[in-house]
Amino acid sequence: MKNKFIYLSILAVAGLVSCEPEFENEVDANYTAGEADFSTYVAVGNSLTAGYMDGTMYKSGQANSFPNLLAQQFATVGGGAFTQPSFEEDVNNLGGILGVPGFGTRRVINFASSAPENLVGTPTITLTAQATAYNNMGVPGAKSFHLLAPGYGNPAGLALGQANPYYVRHATSTTSTVLGDAVSKNPTFFTNWIGANDVLSYATTGGIGVDRTGNPDATQYGSNDITDPTLFAGVYSTIVNQLTANGAKGVVATIPSVTSIPFFTTVPYNALPAEATSSNVNALQLYGFLAQVTGGRILPLSTAAGTKNPILITDETLTDLSAQIAGAAATVPSLAPYATALGQLYGRARQATSNDLILLTSSGKIGQPNPAGTAPFNVNGVTFPFQDGDVLIPSEQTAISNATNAYNAAIKSIAASKGLAVADMNAILNQLVSGLRSVDGSIYTANYFSGAATENKVLFSLDGVHPNARGYAVIANEIIKVINSHYKSNMPFLNPSYFPGIQIVAKNE
Repeated sequence: MKNKFIYLSILAVAGLVSCEPEFENEVDANYTAGEADFSTYVAVGNSLTAGYMDGTMYKSGQANSFPNLLAQQFATVGGGAFTQPSFEEDVNNLGGILGVPGFGTRRVINFASSAPENLVGTPTITLTAQATAYNNMGVPGAKSFHLLAPGYGNPAGLALGQANPYYVRHATSTTSTVLGDAVSKNPTFFTNWIGANDVLSYATTGGIGVDRTGNPDATQYGSNDITDPTLFAGVYSTIVNQLTANGAKGVVATIPSVTSIPFFTTVPYNALPAEATSSNVNALQLYGFLAQVTGGRILPLSTAAGTKNPILITDETLTDLSAQIAGAAATVPSLAPYATALGQLYGRARQATSNDLILLTSSGKIGQPNPAGTAPFNVNGVTFPFQDGDVLIPSEQTAISNATNAYNAAIKSIAASKGLAVADMNAILNQLVSGLRSVDGSIYTANYFSGAATENKVLFSLDGVHPNARGYAVIANEIIKVINSHYKSNMPFLNPSYFPGIQIVAKNE
């Protein structure tokens, strides 16, 4: 069984035609910078600042980064030149990084298969050093403390996990820091949207990292750990202090509640159709047995037409019942040969509930054989429980929420101490759950692409985490609102509907 969550109608062909970005500018508007000086605008942050979308950095995606869109609007009130790391190498607009594992090409919708997939081709982006400080200093993958780390752009540190290939491409030296390069531009205005990765990498890997709350020593952290809030606050204060040292004004952005984005909300917890499980005799018998020995953790599968059965998952917070399960299995002739293995496999297993979040990257695994299992106990989500890296259980969501709330409290407090404007992206993006009305009157949602009927309402790209071009335009508008209000500016907004959404290709070959 392989579930497909993406369906396209023939009307999706309309998505093959994309619009060139345009701006909602009134010709006779009385634009003014107000109390701000936009002559040298610098943006610091991570992938959300860099223009990352569809699972990678690629040339046309970067052109629609929210800082680049802001800079174009700033130009109407005296804003100067705005530079971004060069992606001219990306001749086929594929993204990825040549020779660097884990950096694939961008995601598109293949019209032929009605599904998202990586664009076929070989990346042409290299690690050739540009040794230049840019106005857009967003570095995909960076956590807050990475902005202060010397050597984060040193290629010698890549194999050790101490460097970032995106920063390697443009670090001014092997010992420079992201923040140092940003400050070297002498900004008169800045945006700072850092901190999402301090909790996002834990979330997108299913909580396999460690919650480091209470441990401010980043040298002990793994790549998927949650940053200690005290460490975050200290780092954030340093970043803001350096950006404002010469009197620059700016906007800081809060961290969104990451579990509300499509990466965590697209795949339903009950993704097993009864029609698919009703013919699986092994699963039906197994669940009948487990229902008796797990005290209700696992209930028999429903075979009623139209019923959706919950996915089987592992929950490490549960009491281990492996001994009970193995002992009971040893008394059943058909299960006795597997008794010990069954105890280990189902000792902390339960059926998912609506309180669990199944990762988008796990959708293709459902119903597929797991190489770590033995038939018939090897069907992902059915007879082989989804593991820790496939799902966020409530305790992991609580850790994420607690850290996010602490980070955002620090961001707001530090901003207030400096008189900076705050773009509350947490509140703004949470509005997408019920529908966010943009300045052009359009209603947008926090859904994953599901076909032509909703294509114009979706603001997220095909990685389920980052906005698409239209989404970045909405973000830029929200920041402009804050600037206009806080600094008494009057700048024009963009029209998000003029920006492309998801790319659909007729063929991917």
